[in-house]
Amino acid sequence: MKALLVSFPLGHLANDWAPASIWLLAPAIGAAMGLSPSEIGLLITISYMGASMGYLPAGILADRVSHQGRLLAATFWWVAIGYFLASLAPGFWSLAILLAVAGMGDAAWHPIATGVLVEQAPKRRGMVLGIHAMGGTLSEVGAPLTVGLLLSLVDWRTALQVSVLPAVVMGVVFLFLLPRIPRSASAGVSRLELGRITRHWMRPRGLQLIGMISIYNMALMALMSMSPLFLQRELGHGPALAGAVFAAAMLAGSLLQPWIGRFSDTRDRYGVFIAGSCAGILLSLGAALLVSPPWIIVSLGGAMAILIAVRSGVLASAVDYASSRAATTLGFVFMLLDGVGALGALLAGWVAEVDLRYCFLLAAALSTTSVLLAFGLRRAGPLHDVATGTAMTPGVEAPGPGA
Repeated sequence: MKALLVSFPLGHLANDWAPASIWLLAPAIGAAMGLSPSEIGLLITISYMGASMGYLPAGILADRVSHQGRLLAATFWWVAIGYFLASLAPGFWSLAILLAVAGMGDAAWHPIATGVLVEQAPKRRGMVLGIHAMGGTLSEVGAPLTVGLLLSLVDWRTALQVSVLPAVVMGVVFLFLLPRIPRSASAGVSRLELGRITRHWMRPRGLQLIGMISIYNMALMALMSMSPLFLQRELGHGPALAGAVFAAAMLAGSLLQPWIGRFSDTRDRYGVFIAGSCAGILLSLGAALLVSPPWIIVSLGGAMAILIAVRSGVLASAVDYASSRAATTLGFVFMLLDGVGALGALLAGWVAEVDLRYCFLLAAALSTTSVLLAFGLRRAGPLHDVATGTAMTPGVEAPGPGA
């Protein structure tokens, strides 16, 4: 298990590196192609919504095959080749489509890897998901910081090409790690079981949880998509400093994820989410209403950091609700996070056409909605296992049919 908790976060970091570069590349692409804030938001939305189409198929496939390590190794090459081709795109639409296709490879990694980890540590879901998430969030530290520096030397195309190198390196490394990745002993997902899982999510509580997860990430995407643009256009900072601020926020959130995930394993998951989101709301309002640039930066960075920090608990709450088929469940949840959640970038782009500060008010409003949904879920009582109907406690493995 220790080997997985090292290699999987590193794999996550490598696969997320090129997609994480887009946050800082977007303003440079916008400048090169003459794009408005709404068009930049649309580019990010298309790339993430397209990529999200890879989550659920990957999760279902992971629950149908025993040697998931081969699937994980293949994702690195999809990412490397896909984003390299995107760097050669001649225009807006070709770039958006190629980014979406390339992102499917990165998307496929998430439900497969997290499914393996949750299966190996069912009583520590929040913690292992937080450790795995650190790799992805650290890519959102290193990639913007690196790209911010690269953009002072090269154009966005070259910077994106450099960003595929981590995926190439880990693609080679994982060829040697394959024997150490445990094989799944579970049988494949049947059509009957998939239908039962779908009906479970279509219940009022499931729909409420879907709403909470989706709107939570819309708030985060609204902040992340427009913050680099705001720092450069409104506060007058260069790409390097904007990248440093963005990276600092991602680093803080990344370091907090395992601790908050572990805390949510032993406490009320929804209570932890509500507390974190309320802090994010106040900080987002501060970024929108304060006039002192240093305090605006602190508030903006803090809002992104705290919303990143609660992510592992959000993922664990979905696994708690589904209670089985972790890879399929996480594929579905990641699809919500990046697919529906990407609409936050589009909405933020539209709002930014009036004033970039309004993006932060939008994020606060979206977070408030997700908190209200979380309050409703918290009042609904204990979870029940979809297969057995047995009451569950977050962080405790649900009993199997033979228990």
